[in-house]
Amino acid sequence: MAWILLIGAGLLEIVWAFYMKQSDGFSRMMPTIIMAVAMLASVALLALAMRSLPLGTAYAVWTGIGAVGAFVMGIAVLGEAATPARLIAAILILAGLVIMKVASS
Repeated sequence: MAWILLIGAGLLEIVWAFYMKQSDGFSRMMPTIIMAVAMLASVALLALAMRSLPLGTAYAVWTGIGAVGAFVMGIAVLGEAATPARLIAAILILAGLVIMKVASS
């Protein structure tokens, strides 16, 4: 159950990062509200997951999901560059997440 909560927290981190960009420096109300709600929910789910997962594992996976997810959203939705170096960096983060999960089992 903790891993499901952690994945949910990571997905919400992607949502708040995307809407932070859409808020245009907090100048647009609705994206700012969505960002704040998603941020609070993400941290709440992370806190619940940390009840049974080690701090280092939970935090690394949470930030990793958010980082790679925001990277993918940037490419897919915002038209950001998918250069070979950026793709390799994202793959390395994903590899680290897999290793972190396996090492925590």
